[in-house]
Amino acid sequence: MALDPELSARLKRNDDGLFAAVAQERDTGTVLMMAWMDDVALERTLATRQGTYYSRSRQQYWVKGETSGHTQYVHDVRLDCDGDTVLLIVDQVGAACHTGNHSCFDTPSLLPAADGGGE
Repeated sequence: MALDPELSARLKRNDDGLFAAVAQERDTGTVLMMAWMDDVALERTLATRQGTYYSRSRQQYWVKGETSGHTQYVHDVRLDCDGDTVLLIVDQVGAACHTGNHSCFDTPSLLPAADGGGE
């Protein structure tokens, strides 16, 4: 399956030919992870409905859960208004983060607690 030419034309890639991909859990809305894709990774994701990404450090493609068993079934793929990020709406089985956590964004908020006052 080749990437639709209209979709390909809308994608804005960085100097390495990559764009950001954010995975969000379908049932909870939890943001699970961010990874990189190129046209081939997106083509594979659309064809298989398995989250497929590009590893910058290993310079190779990887399918989420291929070695860990923590898979992503992709229900929807959306392009943001700038064309530089795709959103994958997924069913996540197991941890999404390489640390073993369900989400890569599970750290406490970096903002101080609101005091309820004005400026």
